Amino acid sequence: MKQFLISTVFMVIFSAHLTLAAEEKPGPPIVHPHIPTLVEAVRFSGDISLCGEKIPYTDPEVRERLEKEMLLAVWNQPQVMLWLKRAHRWFPYIESVLKQEKLHLDLKYLPIVESALLSHGESHKDAVGYWQFIKSTGQRYGLRIDPKVDERREMFGATRAACRYLKDLYSQFGSYLLAMSAYNMGESGLSTAMALQETRDFFSLYLSQETQRYILKMVAVKLIMSSPEKYGFYLEPQDLYPVFTFSEITLSPENDVPLSMIAKACGVSFKTIKDYNPQLRGYFLEKGTSTLFVPEGKNTDFQKNFAILYKSLTKTTPPSKVHVVKSGEGLSAIARKYNMSVSALLALNKMSKKDVIHPGDKLRVQ
Repeated sequence: MKQFLISTVFMVIFSAHLTLAAEEKPGPPIVHPHIPTLVEAVRFSGDISLCGEKIPYTDPEVRERLEKEMLLAVWNQPQVMLWLKRAHRWFPYIESVLKQEKLHLDLKYLPIVESALLSHGESHKDAVGYWQFIKSTGQRYGLRIDPKVDERREMFGATRAACRYLKDLYSQFGSYLLAMSAYNMGESGLSTAMALQETRDFFSLYLSQETQRYILKMVAVKLIMSSPEKYGFYLEPQDLYPVFTFSEITLSPENDVPLSMIAKACGVSFKTIKDYNPQLRGYFLEKGTSTLFVPEGKNTDFQKNFAILYKSLTKTTPPSKVHVVKSGEGLSAIARKYNMSVSALLALNKMSKKDVIHPGDKLRVQ
């Protein structure tokens, strides 16, 4: 019995020794990512530049303005995460166009400041899309903007238009900082400010607060996105949104066709067609030749499927019921009369909320 107890005690001690030895055995090092403090985020060193032009952050006034933009950006961690994720989707295309146009690659940060790389953003000045064009400037650079199509919302055309505009601004002002300022406030306003203040140095110009912040916002975005780990953003490849890929379909209907029919012919949802083609407004594609984007590979049987659906549509579409607008009638009253919503009435007539109706106009109500 005594021998058994001794053996049992020995085994317990031996097992405990093995357990401790196993626990003490060094494993792979645990890496704890460094999350910088806000103070560290605004400790600048070395040269800082934007589009090859030096930022004089050692000037106390410039440093304070830059620190403000850095602190606001770094503090808004969810927004920065989305910048980084969306940039992976769109930067390859934006960079390729900048290279083709022989523009500085730092300009890829401009649509982040303008729209956070979102297609449907709209400013209080009615600037729209990834690059935030106002209507007149967008049309001047070849973008179609009307009740049926708004190409400011489509990345490919809008990027080429923005690059042409920035190229012209750089040619006019001879400086990227001034060109981007003009992009923000308009070339006429900047030219006037420069003439009255007798300076061409951006940091010596007294401009609107929005434009003064604009360039330093760009600097902050560049600093963070060039070295995200330095500011506590550790993203793996699987965390990023995939590069935008697509196939194209071309169709030439003789009449307006529902986008739902196009979606059905591709084997995708209506929402997918709208997401891939944010420039399309409303529920219909106008007659004539159009090229649309669809998910990669979804163009394979499109022409055959669309031909069948389109033929069926032209055979089975019942005659439309029409309402003639009377004096004093509004869209709400007409919609109520036919037991439909105003949005449905607008969609049926390919109208927007901004459209005005007049006595004698004919509206489809069926």
